[in-house]
Amino acid sequence: MLTPAPQNTEIISGTIAQKPNETQGDLKFISDLGRSLLITVHPKKVASRVVEALRQHLDADFCLFAAELKNIGLVTCAVTREGELASDFLARSKFDRWLQFLPPQIGYVERDAHEYMFDGRKHSIEYISPLQIDGETKGAIVTGFCDERHFTENGSRVIEAATQLAAMSVNLSAHYELALNNSITQAREEHRKFTESVLDALPVSLYVVDRDYKIVTWNRHREVGIQGIPRDSAIGRDVFNVLAKYPQGRLRQEFERAFRTGQIERIEQQTVADDGSTLHWMVSKIPMRSSETGEVTHVITVGEDVTVRVEAIHAIGRAEKLAAVGRLAAGVVHEINNPLATIAACAEALEQRVSEGEFKESDSEADLTEYLGLIKSEAFRCKSITTGLLDFSRVRPGDRVLTDIGEVVVSAANLISHQKRGNQISIKVEVADDLPFISADGGQIQQAIIALATNAIDAMPAGGSLTLTASRQVSRILIEVTDTGTGIPTEDMAKIFEPFFTTKEVGKGTGLGLSVCYGIISEHGGRLSVRSNLGKGTTFSIFLPVIQRPGSQTL
Repeated sequence: MLTPAPQNTEIISGTIAQKPNETQGDLKFISDLGRSLLITVHPKKVASRVVEALRQHLDADFCLFAAELKNIGLVTCAVTREGELASDFLARSKFDRWLQFLPPQIGYVERDAHEYMFDGRKHSIEYISPLQIDGETKGAIVTGFCDERHFTENGSRVIEAATQLAAMSVNLSAHYELALNNSITQAREEHRKFTESVLDALPVSLYVVDRDYKIVTWNRHREVGIQGIPRDSAIGRDVFNVLAKYPQGRLRQEFERAFRTGQIERIEQQTVADDGSTLHWMVSKIPMRSSETGEVTHVITVGEDVTVRVEAIHAIGRAEKLAAVGRLAAGVVHEINNPLATIAACAEALEQRVSEGEFKESDSEADLTEYLGLIKSEAFRCKSITTGLLDFSRVRPGDRVLTDIGEVVVSAANLISHQKRGNQISIKVEVADDLPFISADGGQIQQAIIALATNAIDAMPAGGSLTLTASRQVSRILIEVTDTGTGIPTEDMAKIFEPFFTTKEVGKGTGLGLSVCYGIISEHGGRLSVRSNLGKGTTFSIFLPVIQRPGSQTL
């Protein structure tokens, strides 16, 4: 380290009075340098401009700038006759010791190669001018000469003046750089918060993973719902650990394929809610490419709940199918009803003749009686089918009147209580007091409720509980028929409202009951849905709209 007044060191005061013979060229140099530094706003550029100007003006072999600036760090720059050096020119340990012990505002002439701050260069002399910033020595400008004759007292004054300009300029530029960085940091933080708010506002669940499969973004909709996970529990973690409930093999393949191909992929998925209902999702894997390399760096996963859309599509398809079957049923009924009536009438007439003894002498009386009974039974079974088909296909414009839906539910429950099988079925009715009147055909609604309740009783052969409820939901009424029976298999859930679909034994049902219910509720502007847990029970939900009249209270 340089110490005050070593034998091989000369101390030159920075306050030496200017001599009359100071050249106009030096003054102009300082003036031009000052003006150029006024428009220089980056510390590195200040350093580069000062050392290049000094080296050229003094015809020095090199010029070095080194300063430790607050919030920026070490700023260095060195130029030689060959041009600017890239790095590794500063003897850092000597520079640090010099910063610690050097008195301010003094220029040093160093002739000892062991104390040179410019590393790896052969020269005879270094002039070290301290950079004073905010009253502290933060660095120095070092000018080197291979020939001592090129270094003059006049040159030292030029270096000192340039050093003062450089100190002021680099201090200002450092403050500007700090303010700019703070502004950029603030802008980035505001942009991050804005982007995060936008992602949180999207009506989809969204998360982003990088190439290490680490989660870097996790929006609010990923935090809510039946499969929600808090953001703090997801960010920075491995996606396969966070989404451990998902099929790991399939999930890994999806991400690997997105990173490998760079193609957007849309995947339909289904999940089962806690209440047994099926949720439908449209999941998109969207690769993000680097603007510089074109490489896929991240994959965005967007999950959209399309349950309502899927159910609407299914409902439209079901309605179209029901309409087509209805038209077919009407034609079939028309064609076979009359022959069936004739068969039934003839069977009844023959049965009457047998009962009157007309065929008493015949050996085949018993057989005749048996066959007539079969004809009559099957004819009436066909008649029940055609009646069901008529109910299904009949146009139901219905005269809608103001109907107390609570009374309809209670009346249906009373009728069911007389039809229940044995004493093993308990019936419970819960009707809210604030139910409004609705515009409906009360008889048809009651028919639908009874049909649903009858199916529920059939699903409880060993006994159970049947519950009928009616409640208000803002602009609609909810009627639920719940049993504790066997439940409906998942594979049958999508087909239960289709005509002629039944899980009952042959001869136990026509498969039209739920189709008729669906048609009745649909024609009232409502919706019929079902949820079921196999082995635990089933709930049918009827949603009926509350009619509002313009300028009046809700009916």
